[in-house]
Amino acid sequence: MAARIVNLFWLWTLLGVCWAWFMPSYFTWVSGNLPGTSISWVSAGLGIIMLGMGMTLSIDDFRDCLKKPRWIAIGIAGQFIIMPLAGWAVASLSGLPDQFKLGIILVSCCPGGTASNVVTYLAKGNLALSVLMTLCTTILAVWFTPFLTKTYASAILEVNAGAMLISMLTIVLLPIVGGIFINRFFGNKLAMAKNLSPVVSVIVIVLIVSSIVGATKGSILQYGKVLLPAVFIVHLIGFGFGYLWARLFGMGEKEARTVSIEVGMQNSGLGASLAKTHFSLLAATPCAISAFFHCIIGSALASYWNRSKKTD
Repeated sequence: MAARIVNLFWLWTLLGVCWAWFMPSYFTWVSGNLPGTSISWVSAGLGIIMLGMGMTLSIDDFRDCLKKPRWIAIGIAGQFIIMPLAGWAVASLSGLPDQFKLGIILVSCCPGGTASNVVTYLAKGNLALSVLMTLCTTILAVWFTPFLTKTYASAILEVNAGAMLISMLTIVLLPIVGGIFINRFFGNKLAMAKNLSPVVSVIVIVLIVSSIVGATKGSILQYGKVLLPAVFIVHLIGFGFGYLWARLFGMGEKEARTVSIEVGMQNSGLGASLAKTHFSLLAATPCAISAFFHCIIGSALASYWNRSKKTD
């Protein structure tokens, strides 16, 4: 049951966005803070996702990263070279307001999303490689995302990379490390939590995306003719060049599909959280749109590759 819910991630995203578009008040509360605190619902939700991710990992998973260093290195390089360049190029040529440009660049500098593992499975890719790439890019993003964003967006707006780094440590690294330790000492008692973790991730991301779409409906209407194609093109470049990148370095068909999906599907929820915390809701809007588009493109590719007879 849980697997079916996660496999339909794209559908829940579509339904959530449509609902928020016509009835924003059902979702805009997610953009606020937890009652009586300065902690946003978005940051808390991302922390829960990362904690759940950590509870599915063990020390052995990190050892596995060392068994295929070349594949992992190629995938990570593609993630942090292709997408940031694509985001910067498209944002620079789009003519959009600076906050939208910043949001496009920010989400392009984020690590791969957890939904990529599901899509890789459906696309008959290398699932183990997908999981390891998501893990490694997420950990490395603690440093790469703030400083790549600062590098590519410095011509648009001033970016406080140090503050973003602290946010990444708080909502990414600490929950993952905490989850790993919980799994190490209580792993045999976490079966239900591990099964429900992907479902919780889907719910949280749909809520985040829908809340941002609902809160910025007016701006999307005003700039949608440029903003929507811009975000779509960034992801098309990610999926397409991710596949070519893997092939260029001699990776097989299954591995090329995996790298394509990992590069093309970003952790849009993380991007939205960082944008809302350090910039504005307008900057978070491309991140919300990104979640929708990469789910749609990834699902379409998975369907095509699942039926394809081309294998190694």
